[in-house]
Amino acid sequence: MEKIEKIQQAYRDHVLANGAEPPSVFIFMKKLKMSEAEFYDYYTNFESIEQDAWLRYFEQALGAVEAEEVYQQYSVREKLLAFYYTWVEILKKDRSFVVYSYKRLPSTSQRLPMTRPVGHLAAFKTAFYNFATELMLEGRESKEVVIRPVLSDRYVDGLWAQCLYLLDFWVKDTSRGFESTDTAIEKTVNTSFDLLGPSVVDSVLDLAKFMYQNRMP
Repeated sequence: MEKIEKIQQAYRDHVLANGAEPPSVFIFMKKLKMSEAEFYDYYTNFESIEQDAWLRYFEQALGAVEAEEVYQQYSVREKLLAFYYTWVEILKKDRSFVVYSYKRLPSTSQRLPMTRPVGHLAAFKTAFYNFATELMLEGRESKEVVIRPVLSDRYVDGLWAQCLYLLDFWVKDTSRGFESTDTAIEKTVNTSFDLLGPSVVDSVLDLAKFMYQNRMP
């Protein structure tokens, strides 16, 4: 086992057994029979271990779906669905730690999980934003996503809020096999793309614009 993996696993074991971070880096590394300096070769503090873990969950999920040959043939909607389904399966393998880490995030609202400060989700958020931005650009080209004044610039923010909502839903899900989470993923993604795509409202606005531009004197 590489040193970084050894540190990660030891940290997970400690927080799950004790419900809190180790008292210090020195004590933590001493139990591993490693020097404190070796810890700082990889991490700056304990929170950075958790930040790395969340980024890895994302990278593993995206890497897995992109490795499937059929993925490139998917619509943008299907790509996001595939990512979410794969992501929650990866999170499930490490659920105890994921729940522990998620619940440590500061909360500004119990009803609106998407308003929580990102904390140790920062690296994950950056990676997700890059992924979501690419999806939106691809969606524009395929006409799955409509360009709208002002709103288009906020689409990625909306997808991040959706991601946090689904994460919060999964953490709290008590259904067998997390079946409710699968349903939540399907419904939220389909609804979001129904809103992002062409709609009756767009048709009405387009007609109003045409009528204004071609109004008779």
